[in-house]
Amino acid sequence: MRQFMLSTFLLSLAVAFSGCGGSSDEDAAPAMPSITVSPETISAPVEGGTYTVTVTTTGREWGKGESSDFLTVTAQNTASQTGTLTITVPANPETEARTGAVTVMSGSARKTISVTQAAAEVPAYYAPEGYKLVWQDEFDSGSELNQNDWTHEVQPKGWVNNELQNYVNHKSPEGNLVTEIKNGHLQIHCFKESGKIYSGRVYAQVNSGWQYGYFEASIKLPKGKGTWPAFWMMPVGNDWSTNPWPMCGEIDIMEEVGVVPNEVSSSIHTQDYNHTKNTQKTHAMTIADAEGAFHTYALLWTADEIITYVDGTEQLHVTKAALGSDHNQWPFHYAFYPIFNLAWGGDWGGMQGVDESALPITMEVDYIRVFQKR
Repeated sequence: MRQFMLSTFLLSLAVAFSGCGGSSDEDAAPAMPSITVSPETISAPVEGGTYTVTVTTTGREWGKGESSDFLTVTAQNTASQTGTLTITVPANPETEARTGAVTVMSGSARKTISVTQAAAEVPAYYAPEGYKLVWQDEFDSGSELNQNDWTHEVQPKGWVNNELQNYVNHKSPEGNLVTEIKNGHLQIHCFKESGKIYSGRVYAQVNSGWQYGYFEASIKLPKGKGTWPAFWMMPVGNDWSTNPWPMCGEIDIMEEVGVVPNEVSSSIHTQDYNHTKNTQKTHAMTIADAEGAFHTYALLWTADEIITYVDGTEQLHVTKAALGSDHNQWPFHYAFYPIFNLAWGGDWGGMQGVDESALPITMEVDYIRVFQKR
């Protein structure tokens, strides 16, 4: 009897404590959102395609997170618990199958959509043996540069080299375009407006760039005394106070000035080898129709050498062994980003004056492709 009474007392005590110290459903921590996607996997043919994925989440909103470089992803109805992702897979230019992924997020929850794509029978693009395509812009869709890939420089005339153009973000004050995507090309325009010259200078993947690789672009140059188009590279995230130009390094894949028509050149600039000391390493060649026709300009950059090409013919070739391995001699050991610009006048482009009757002018880029070792 005593044992029964003691058991009853302990049970009552346990119930009392659970009522006083327990938490209600309202006090409980909210559950982590769940995410479902349909389909969870995409298998694309070599020619690519566009795919719609339905996203459902128990959270209040959702969004797309990271995605592989070769995929283009847009999200719709992200403020709703049900929405869609549109995933565009471009044609695979490689003779190897490739895989990618797209991440969907809602709060702290994550869901991954896997993408696989078949291999091409033959490579779509030229690349050195052992290199694969890691990034490209064919300029074949839309009317403006993709802001996720490209950054416009904004600077007044005289910013560098005493150049006469004002660089603006996409449009001039009166709304005229300095850059646009048209007829499958990037067009960089230079023109006079209300007494000022406007033009474009754009950076590809300015915050990440690439360390080493094969970089190739197809470019048509404009004509006119005063033009100074260029395809070149500068270091990512450089600290100009501790690593100023030319110590930081510069790679000029292609430059041309209209005052010397059709002569295209390549150069590198370092602390010990630069044009202010007349020690820069440079090489030039004349291409009969560089002004007015598309030609390919390329750079093969490794830890030990830099080689540039025009239509597959070697232009400039420099090596670390020949120049020296000190940073002042060979600073090419970190990531650089590509640049396209169309300058007007300046120390070189305007060395014999300019002819404003040539304006407006346009530099056209058919594509840019970046390859790195497999």
